[in-house]
Amino acid sequence: MRPPRCCRIRRTLRFDSVEVRDMRARLISAFLAGSLVSTGLAVPAANAQDGACFRLWVARNSIYKANGYCFKTDRAISYFGNAGCVYDYEGDIPLSRYDRARIARIQAQERDLGCR
Repeated sequence: MRPPRCCRIRRTLRFDSVEVRDMRARLISAFLAGSLVSTGLAVPAANAQDGACFRLWVARNSIYKANGYCFKTDRAISYFGNAGCVYDYEGDIPLSRYDRARIARIQAQERDLGCR
């Protein structure tokens, strides 16, 4: 016997738009890069040419994006977009101690690799 029409669960939300899939892929890559950084494992310099700098850049800027930063460079705007941004200056973003520490670790790795 089927439940009355009023009580059926409707599953009409769709999460497969191009924008959502793209954001999901970016968040997954940022999470994976953040996982490597949060373990404290240094990325070997030999991998700098293989995209390590890019992955670190994505991981660092994903933290800023998640906290409402309005990007200014064309590269960051084209990758992350500025939809929903709130803060124009990095210093205004209310980051947690954990996020600040992650950003510092990422920046240290970027310096070690010679990333620009």
